[in-house]
Amino acid sequence: MSKSHISAKLRKLVSDRAQNCCEYCLIPESLTLVSHQVDHVIAEKHGGKTTEENLALSCSLCNQAKGSDIASIDVETGEVIRLYHPRQDQWQEHFQMEECVIYPLTAIGRVTTQLLKINLSACLPYRKMLAQAKILIQK
Repeated sequence: MSKSHISAKLRKLVSDRAQNCCEYCLIPESLTLVSHQVDHVIAEKHGGKTTEENLALSCSLCNQAKGSDIASIDVETGEVIRLYHPRQDQWQEHFQMEECVIYPLTAIGRVTTQLLKINLSACLPYRKMLAQAKILIQK
């Protein structure tokens, strides 16, 4: 199956809806060196469609870490748990940000922060700087 094309109009809709911030780690696109990418929340290889309901704005780090994954193993329970889905889930139900660290609140939050490596030590000073400048979205 070939990868589908995402039109400029659809990319703008996804970016506007996300307020130009990564829907996983909340980093604004304007402050990254690489443009954010439009992520298929459910990858095409798993039957995901190129529709606004299945697309999310993702920074390159989150998108690379996620790849085509749709679930992971929860380290606390050993169960397979689906990843956070920006169109179906509320960010604040699964995550909490304190002093620029994103803490998981649920199993979905745990597997997502673990798989996407959301709290890489290299990212924390950058997120802290953005929060101090009141640029980082606080959900």
